[in-house]
Amino acid sequence: MMAQPPSVTGSAGSRGAPGVRGVADIVALIDGLKVVSGRARLSWYLAFGGLFLDAYANAALSAGLGPMTDQMHLSSTQISVLTATAPFLAILFNPVGGWVATRIGRVPPLLAAKVFAVAGALLAAFSGDFTTVWLGRVLVGVAYGVDFAVAMALLAEYTPKASSGRLNLWQAVWYVATTSNLALALGFYHLDVGQDIWRWSLGSAGVIAAVLLLLQWAFLVESPAWLASKGRLEEAVRNLRRIYGLTATVAAPGPGTTAAPGAGADSGQRTVGFREAGVLFRGAYLQRTVLSSVISLAQALQYFAVGWYLPVISLTIFGESFEKATVGSMVFNAVGIAGGLASAFFGRRLGLRMSSAWGFGGVCAALLLMGLTFGKAPLVVAFCLPVCFILCHSAGPGANGKSIAALSYTSDVRALGTGVTGMIGSFGSVVGLYLFPQIKEAMGLGDTFLMLSVVPLLGMLTCLLVKWDPTRAAASPDELPTSADPAGVPLPPGTPVRAGEGQP
Repeated sequence: MMAQPPSVTGSAGSRGAPGVRGVADIVALIDGLKVVSGRARLSWYLAFGGLFLDAYANAALSAGLGPMTDQMHLSSTQISVLTATAPFLAILFNPVGGWVATRIGRVPPLLAAKVFAVAGALLAAFSGDFTTVWLGRVLVGVAYGVDFAVAMALLAEYTPKASSGRLNLWQAVWYVATTSNLALALGFYHLDVGQDIWRWSLGSAGVIAAVLLLLQWAFLVESPAWLASKGRLEEAVRNLRRIYGLTATVAAPGPGTTAAPGAGADSGQRTVGFREAGVLFRGAYLQRTVLSSVISLAQALQYFAVGWYLPVISLTIFGESFEKATVGSMVFNAVGIAGGLASAFFGRRLGLRMSSAWGFGGVCAALLLMGLTFGKAPLVVAFCLPVCFILCHSAGPGANGKSIAALSYTSDVRALGTGVTGMIGSFGSVVGLYLFPQIKEAMGLGDTFLMLSVVPLLGMLTCLLVKWDPTRAAASPDELPTSADPAGVPLPPGTPVRAGEGQP
């Protein structure tokens, strides 16, 4: 049964303000809102700004990779190392970011990520050799890994359940960032900066990171749900008022409220660290972790093997011209923006699980046709198939893996859950970025597309077999009662007794 908002009578507090006893009460108050407005809307935009930066920093290298290769005489191995470095570091720092956010809060690691992003962008932009560029990408990878895991957890905790589909908008933000960087690269090209165009592209990411650092430091407010999970109810209530304008008071513990170990009040949550991360793979959490991880892994493999290399594909389709290839990539990414915006609609209508299944099916069909017709199809067909690929990817699984993870866990494990899911997705990115050039060189682009079609096929089958969908659950995980799995292992508050419980 869904938890009701705290009573406005009795012991709730003075002047009829609702009383808050723990995380469930905080989440119920937020879920009672119909829209995100005011300070909450600003916080939303600032958290999304970090995701914009992550995508922009990735696209900055992609757009300038050709000129950088010519200027520094990079080998294919060096290219693979450079492109795979940031997602490889994200494998390590996704869970690290989630762990830090679980221990000290959501905002501090987001600010630290911007510092790393500024340093990495400047180091790479002013470098004179491969090693220095690589060190810059190392710092960018640390920022990417920390920021993505924490930002998605924060967004989930900021957002009322009625608006949870809006988390999928991060996919549109990703493509807006990619398109913006390509447009900027085209502008630098017309300014005749020559082969140094990659320096301007990478350096511009540092400027964006510095602006975001200042804005997030000035305006971001710590998650009330996280504060409540640590027993800091006074601060949680205060931040509810700062973010949403909601007035509440700290109430006496109820009969069903249990204290969190190490918490200073009755938060109803417990402290979870790396040693307790196994809870993500037990009981009802198991299917949620499997589903979000497979979607995240498969979408990363298909995107970073194909979508990230759209400039290369554009050169093949439109001719050996930097300008034509960049414009072609911008068109492809504009389709991604449309798909990312549509993902919120499809996620609401079909649910995150089934919209992922349909998206994977469309990507599989597009890859098969791209492989069978590559080099033989008319230009209009050669153009439309990558468009179909990007549209199906961005409207379905591209957004949903991270959104499902952010919505599937209680506050005490949410950041860790998004971190683990992000780590698995980053592994897919590394594999796609590193292996794609090698496979393409050995097999040709057409056969590579055919081989990659297996990835979305497996993703679609997983979505059809695993039935969990947080958008179809009866309540947010924090609002569900404490329970144990069938083996009797205690699980955090909000974990249903039976896998899939709480769905219609």
